[in-house]
Amino acid sequence: MTAAARIWSVTARNLPEHADNLIHTDEGARAIGFGGALVAGTTVHAYLVHPIVEAWGADWLAEGTSTIEFLAPVEAGDRIDCVPVPADDGSVEVRAEVAGALRARLVAWRGSSAGDVGPRDGEWLPDHLEPLDHWWIDYARRAGDDLTLYSDSGFVHPCGWSSLANNVMIRHLVNGPWIHTRSRIVHHSAAMVGATALVEAKVVDRFETRRGNRAVIDVDISVDGGPVATVRHEALVSLTPTDL
Repeated sequence: MTAAARIWSVTARNLPEHADNLIHTDEGARAIGFGGALVAGTTVHAYLVHPIVEAWGADWLAEGTSTIEFLAPVEAGDRIDCVPVPADDGSVEVRAEVAGALRARLVAWRGSSAGDVGPRDGEWLPDHLEPLDHWWIDYARRAGDDLTLYSDSGFVHPCGWSSLANNVMIRHLVNGPWIHTRSRIVHHSAAMVGATALVEAKVVDRFETRRGNRAVIDVDISVDGGPVATVRHEALVSLTPTDL
């Protein structure tokens, strides 16, 4: 670790590109039982990695691991405190708190071995090529992440990997409003803006809960034949309004 991770705070923003998922609009969120538009999980992810990248730098983008869980809604305008809590095993938990209440958490490790969850059988989905253009830096900046590492060095923001996994869900599995619930992300190398990513994914689990239908996918992201990130991604791909 180059420095101790420190608390970072930001006012949550709902970016316009998420409005296609009605959960990120006031009308759509209220229709299924929430008080107002939920801020996208990708945006909250961008906030939670801020203290880690500030402390650990580009090395963590190239070889690091994290798990992220979304525990309660974050609404546009909420003031989020991203509070890092070091653990004895060298990991750091970053807690997203709104007025002291826990809304999401990310646990980060240095190195990629901590994230090895092993391959699972599943239903392969069609491959997808994704140009990693400037959006992959600008997204987090517009959401409120003020770190200049990405714009200075041209690195793709780590929330891009959860975004690519979300896009797999949207293309193949989502039915109406949906919610990203958790991910485990392993970095194998840093990716640069201007590259093209190959996204390979398979469905490894589906199950019903009181809140709706959940799906779990494994996503492998590579550039020029080299692995960049592996994501195990879970979401409520359809919601049960009466139980929210």
